[in-house]
Amino acid sequence: MTRDFLPLNRRQAMQTAATSLALACGAARAQSTDPASVMIVGPWEISGLAPASSGHVFSRLQITETLLGAHDDGSPAPALAERWTVSPDGLEWRFFLRPAARFHDGTPVTVAAVLTCLQAARKPPSLLAQAPIAALQAEGARTVLIRLSTRHAGLLARLAHSSTMVLAPSSFDASGKVVAIVGSGPYRIEALRPPQSVAAVAFDGYDGARPAIEAVRYLAVGRSETRALMAESGQADLAYGLDPISLTRLARRGQLQIEAVTLPRTAVIKVNAGLPALRDPRARQALSLAIDRVGIAKALLRDGELAATQLFPPSLALWHDPGLPPLHHDPEAAARLLHAAGWRRGAGGLRDGAGQPLRLSLRSYIDRPELPVIATALQEQWRQAGIAVEVLIGNSGDIPRTHRDGTLELALMARNYGSVPDPTMGLLQDFAPEGSDWGAMGWRDARMAQALAELARGGAAPERTTALRREVTAALQHGLPVIPVAWYRQQVTVGPRLSGVSLDALERSYRLSAMEWKKK
Repeated sequence: MTRDFLPLNRRQAMQTAATSLALACGAARAQSTDPASVMIVGPWEISGLAPASSGHVFSRLQITETLLGAHDDGSPAPALAERWTVSPDGLEWRFFLRPAARFHDGTPVTVAAVLTCLQAARKPPSLLAQAPIAALQAEGARTVLIRLSTRHAGLLARLAHSSTMVLAPSSFDASGKVVAIVGSGPYRIEALRPPQSVAAVAFDGYDGARPAIEAVRYLAVGRSETRALMAESGQADLAYGLDPISLTRLARRGQLQIEAVTLPRTAVIKVNAGLPALRDPRARQALSLAIDRVGIAKALLRDGELAATQLFPPSLALWHDPGLPPLHHDPEAAARLLHAAGWRRGAGGLRDGAGQPLRLSLRSYIDRPELPVIATALQEQWRQAGIAVEVLIGNSGDIPRTHRDGTLELALMARNYGSVPDPTMGLLQDFAPEGSDWGAMGWRDARMAQALAELARGGAAPERTTALRREVTAALQHGLPVIPVAWYRQQVTVGPRLSGVSLDALERSYRLSAMEWKKK
C-alpha cells in the first residue's frame, strides 16, 4: 500500500510511536522473559525461509553458515570450509569442510548437504547463478569440488553471500522447499515467528568455542522511534536502524553507548532512463545538480561528511576514486541542462516543447527511517528546479515490482555495495544490460559492461584492475543510472549489560559469539 508522504506532527508521531512501542514490547515479552537473553531490534522482517529471502537474518544471528566467510576488508575467510585450494588454471576449486561441523539436528555437515544447498542457490536471478559453474561435485568425504567453465575472480565472494547458506537436509520438504532453518552455527533456533521474530540459544554441538551469550532474541520493529524507545527503556540491548533525530537525543542523554561504523552503502535514486523525460543524460544530470546533498546530510543525517560525491563511499577504498570530479549542487547548471534537453519554464513548472509538464513519481519505503525524510527534501529541491515530483512511500518490495511492470519512474533506496565482499559481483547484477530490480533501468553502457566482465574473470595485473575499476566508476558518474545522494554510517545503541560489542561493516554478522555480559 502506498501513500503520499506527509510528515507527522510531533503529537501524531509520539502517539504512533507509543502505540507501536506497546505492541513491540508486548511481542518482546511474549518472546522471552529470560533476563539472560540479548534482545536485538531492527527494521528487517523475516520475509520467508528461503535463503534468498531472509538468509541475512539467520546469518547475522550466527544460526546459519556459508561455505566461506569474509574478513572486514572483504577478503575471504574460513567458515564451513576450513581451507581451500585452486588449480593453476583457476578452474578447479576444492573446499575442505570442518571435520567436526554438525547441524542443529545432530547430523554431520556432509558434502552432499552442501552440494544440495549450492545447487538450490544457483537458481536465477541469484548471485551464484551468475558464476560460470560447470560442475559441483563431491571429492571424498570432506571435499567440495567446484569446476568453472572460465576463470571467475568472484567465486569466493559469492560463496560468502547469505543466499548460499548451508542447511541440513531436515530443513527441506519432499519438493525441496525450505520448511525449517536447521543450520550449523553457534546458535540454533528455539522459536521462529515470521515475519517478526526469532529466538535462538547456544548450540551444544557446535564445534567451536561456546559463546558467553547463551540466548538471543531478534524482533523486527517497523518504526525507528519505537526502536529508540525500546533501547531507552531497556527493552532492547541492541537497536539497529535508528533515525538521526533519535540517535541525537539518545546521545545527549548519555545512558546508552552508541557504536558506529562506516558502511559500503549509499542512498541512491534509481532512474528509469528509458522514460522519454529521463532518456537524455542531461536530464539525469540536472536532477543530480538540483540536489543539495550537503544540506540533506547536515540537516537530516546530522553529518555533512555523508554527502555522496560519487556512488562508492570511502569505506570501499578500492572503488572510491578521489580524483573523480565530485557530484555537487548547482541549480543554475541544472536549469541550463534542462533547457538544453528541451524543458522550458512555464506556468507551474517545466514544460516540454509540446507543452507537457515534467511530472515524475518517486517511490521509497519505510524500512529505513531516513529515506522518507530524504524523499521529502528531494521533492522540495526538485520543485524549486521546476520539476513536480509525487512521493510514494510503501514497502521495499514496491521497487522490484514496479521495475518489472515498467511503471517505476524514480525510486529512493539504500543499496549496499558490500553485500557481496567483492563489489564486482553486485555491480554485474545491478548494471546488467537488461537492467536489474535494484540497479539500472532503461540504461546500458557497453564499455562499462566489458570492464566489469574483465574484472569478474580476474587474473589482470594490479594496475589494470585499478584502471578497470576507475572506468566503471567514471561511467556511473557520467551516465547516472542511479543518482547518489548520501553515504551511510551504521549507528547502534548498546545497552549497559553488554561488553565486547563490535560492528561488522559488511553487515554479515551481529558478532554475538564475541559478546559478553558485563561483570557486576
